[in-house]
Amino acid sequence: MTTSMQEYPKTWKKTFISLWLGCFITGLGFSMTMPFMPLYMETIDHFSNAQLNFYSGLAFSVTYLAQAIVSPYWGSLADRKGRKLMCLRASGVMTFTIALVGLAHNVWTIIILRLIQGAFSGYINNATAFMAGETPRQRSGSVMSNMMTATVSGNLLGPIFGGALAGAFGYRIPFFITGFLMAIAFLLTLFNTKEHFTPVPKREMKPMKELFAQVPNLKLIIVMFISTMTINASLLSISPIVSLLVKQLMHGQGNVSLVSGIIAAAPGFGTLLVAKKVGDLIDKIGPQKVLTVGMIASVIIFIPMFFVSSPLWLGILRFIFGIANAALMPAVQTVITVNVPPEAFGRIFSYNQSFQASGGVIGPLLGSSVSSIFGYQAVFLFTALFIGVDLCLVMWARKISDK
Repeated sequence: MTTSMQEYPKTWKKTFISLWLGCFITGLGFSMTMPFMPLYMETIDHFSNAQLNFYSGLAFSVTYLAQAIVSPYWGSLADRKGRKLMCLRASGVMTFTIALVGLAHNVWTIIILRLIQGAFSGYINNATAFMAGETPRQRSGSVMSNMMTATVSGNLLGPIFGGALAGAFGYRIPFFITGFLMAIAFLLTLFNTKEHFTPVPKREMKPMKELFAQVPNLKLIIVMFISTMTINASLLSISPIVSLLVKQLMHGQGNVSLVSGIIAAAPGFGTLLVAKKVGDLIDKIGPQKVLTVGMIASVIIFIPMFFVSSPLWLGILRFIFGIANAALMPAVQTVITVNVPPEAFGRIFSYNQSFQASGGVIGPLLGSSVSSIFGYQAVFLFTALFIGVDLCLVMWARKISDK
């Protein structure tokens, strides 16, 4: 159920801060470890470039594949038991699975642990649904953007922090530290959040068909699901090969781990710079207009990435992409929040998470496959095309929703 800040001024603020910190830690932990996964795998065994591309892409994608499959189940459970329990489930399991990756001595052990992590993860999406249910709708845009700054801030600092740790102490240490940080997120969520939620008995839950029938513009929501998938795929298409691309651009010289971390974090700087203004803009002119402009800018920015010849220019362009990206996910989440019944937030957001997870499968596999065939930088052209197709869908959805 939706509450107002006037009803719960103190608990609302405490819950928001705790969930913000939990999302920050989750983003920090993920980005501390994932940009260096190919380099970590290289220390475990000897692989050809094609094998390394395949295994690193699989390690990225298998987590999101598991998420896509199980998210509807967790969403249904969230609507019956609450989103707080789902946040605890995700942070608790991730505490152990991420730490155990640091102990792995076989690439398949890493992949299996990543599969388990994906099946039980979803902290950020459930925290977002948690806050969506606690936030007045007239504040949805700014709150969704502020929640996004948590993840972005973590993604921003994680690669730099992880790169420094990996360079100084080896690739295993960031996994252990991430596990410890996720334990902190678990405790913050357990003791510092309060959910104003009335459990719905399973026999009283409306079927999804009936809930979807209550949505005024179902086609718009479906397009938002597809947009979520596209946005996440575009963000993660370079993830499996970012360190390998940087290594190529640097000709194998210098601190590749640290530079890879900075390149991976560059979009976060841009997003963090404008996130608050974008949130206010969403509330002022509407999320669909902001989403359209952000997608157009993203397509334009990806094209020159194909021609970069130095890490510096790659970092600058990814920074600019981060500015455009600040408009994307908060706008999509705001469209969903204001167009679905509150009692269906858990299940609707779980479907959205499934599409987001599907993007997590498509993006890394796209990146690893395209890079194996056409080279690392060709990934940017394929990503631009991917966003362009979705842009056409978004403009079509805007047209039918304005009627």
